[in-house]
Amino acid sequence: MTEKVVVIYSGGMDSYTVLNKALRQGHEVYALSFNYGQRHVKELEVAKQVCEQLGVNHKIVDISAINQLIGGSSLTDDIEVPEGHYEEESMKSTIVPNRNMILLSLAVGYAVSLKASKVFYGAHSGDHAIYPDCRPEFVKKMDDVCRIANYDEVEIVCPYLANSKIDILTDGLKMGLDYSQTWTCYNGREQACGKCGACQERLEAFALNNAVDPLPYEA
Repeated sequence: MTEKVVVIYSGGMDSYTVLNKALRQGHEVYALSFNYGQRHVKELEVAKQVCEQLGVNHKIVDISAINQLIGGSSLTDDIEVPEGHYEEESMKSTIVPNRNMILLSLAVGYAVSLKASKVFYGAHSGDHAIYPDCRPEFVKKMDDVCRIANYDEVEIVCPYLANSKIDILTDGLKMGLDYSQTWTCYNGREQACGKCGACQERLEAFALNNAVDPLPYEA
């Protein structure tokens, strides 16, 4: 019998690769996207289109009301998005307080209601320096909790936790994935800015894979 799993799917290249990996593993995938009040919904629009094309069950849940409680991030508040590489100290302004714990908790609740055994999300090693809720110790503790929080045990799965975005793209290209069907830029303009941390890391991944990013960038 096919195993049901929930995939937290933002519409970005990491979760797009995780989504396709779960599908190729033969799982019955339920994709889950969140509007948490981020600066734009371009990623969510991309996620919707991809799931329609793949015939994947998909929910977009509006939890933007949480911004009454959590703030101070350049991804949700009227704070300028910093430019530069992820490793730089300025990128800490992109942290949304407790985001992944909140999203994982909701995804686990959804998994329990579906009788799904796993929740996948796209944390990777490139996130470890800036985001505490993408580090291996967080994932391990969250997995421990989610196995005992309900009568039905749910496992937290991060296929690329020990890998970089470069490795993720390498795997995705081997799968033949079309990364024009993703959006990474923190700015939701017509074209990607090429300057924010997300764009810089993405462009680096393509360069080191000797591949051309299919997304258009501002001059």
